[in-house]
Amino acid sequence: MRTARSRLLAAAAGGAALAIILAVAGCNGTGYSKATTPTTPSATGIWTGSDTVTGQGVIGYIDTAGTAVFIRADGIQFVGPTQLSGDTFIAAVIGYPNFPAPFTDGSTYGLGTLNGTVASGSTLMLTLSFTTNGGTPLADSWSLTYSTLSNSGSSLSVLAANYTDSASGSVLSISANGVMSSQNATTGCVLNGTASIINSAYDIYQVSLTYGNCTGTYAVLNGVQFTGVAVLNPSTSPSQLTIEVAGASATGKFALVLNLAVS
Repeated sequence: MRTARSRLLAAAAGGAALAIILAVAGCNGTGYSKATTPTTPSATGIWTGSDTVTGQGVIGYIDTAGTAVFIRADGIQFVGPTQLSGDTFIAAVIGYPNFPAPFTDGSTYGLGTLNGTVASGSTLMLTLSFTTNGGTPLADSWSLTYSTLSNSGSSLSVLAANYTDSASGSVLSISANGVMSSQNATTGCVLNGTASIINSAYDIYQVSLTYGNCTGTYAVLNGVQFTGVAVLNPSTSPSQLTIEVAGASATGKFALVLNLAVS
C-alpha cells in the first residue's frame, strides 16, 4: 500500500522518468571503430558539504534505489526520488522542519526541486528551489563531495548495539536482526521499528518505525508510520548513528532526525 508520503512524492515528481542516454565511441588507431564500455553515472552514497547561500552544513544520503535524504545543519530535511540523465541530477522533494519545530511561517512541510550535476564518487552540485506549505520560498545552492564513509558497508551484526540519543538521553536498542526499541521518559514515547539492509556495499540502512504512548506535543506522532534511513559512523569514538525518518497522518506531516552514540 502506498503511503501518503509516497503519493505526495509521486505527485511532486509530476512526469515520466527521464531516459538516460550515453553514447561512447572510440578509435583503436587502425581505422576501425572500437566500442568502449559505457559508464553510467551514479549518485549513490553519502555526500557532505555546505550551502553557499546560508553557509550551513549539508549532508546527503542517496541509496541504491535512488531515494535521497538531505539534512541541513538546522535540521531541515529534504526527501525524494532522484533521476539521472547523464551527469544531470533531478529530484522532486518534500521538505520538513525537524519536529516539533515548524518552518518560520508556521507550516510543517513544503515542496521543491533539486537540480544539478553529479560526478560519480566525487562531487554533487545542487540548486534547491523550495516553497513551504505556507508560501515562503527558500533557495539554496549546495556544494557536496563524496564521503568515503559510503564504502564502509552495512551489516545488522555491526549495527546491533545500544545507542543514547544526544537530545533526550533515551536509549535505543537495536538487535542483531534489526529490531529497534526505545522509550523516552520525558515524552512517554515508545518507539518500535526495524532496520534492514538496502545494499551491503553501502553504509545506508533502511528504517521503519512507529511511536506510541506519546504525551503532550508529541502525542500527534502516535500511530504514524515513519520510514527513512540510518547511517552508522564507526570511525568516531563512540560510534555515531544518524536516523532520519518522515511520516504523515490525517492531521499532519512530520519528520525527525535522531543523533545517537553507542552507549
